Amino acid sequence: MGYQIIAISADRPGKIKEIAEKEKYNYILISDSSMSGAMAFGLAYRVDDKMVETLKGYNMDIEAASGEKHHILPVPAAFVVGTDGVIKFSYINPNYQERINPDLLLLAAKIALQKN
Repeated sequence: MGYQIIAISADRPGKIKEIAEKEKYNYILISDSSMSGAMAFGLAYRVDDKMVETLKGYNMDIEAASGEKHHILPVPAAFVVGTDGVIKFSYINPNYQERINPDLLLLAAKIALQKN
């Protein structure tokens, strides 16, 4: 459809590079380990100390992954942005366990193209 896909991760740049070399992504993956982007979009939330320890029990060390001690993570979000820079579709879910259905995102992308 001509879209450029950009994904933003809470992981530090070195971690992203390590993963990208293994996975060979066909999209741009950038780091927002400081969470400045997530905060600017209103997507950031602070993880309490109890949850940090719970995540470690699942082999998820957010401090090691981000290289930061802020304990901030982004909620799941997806945006379709037009060539004019205007957000045509947004999905934001405060439940970090729920991601957008790929069929819904694809439909939103198709509809956004029709509106240009």
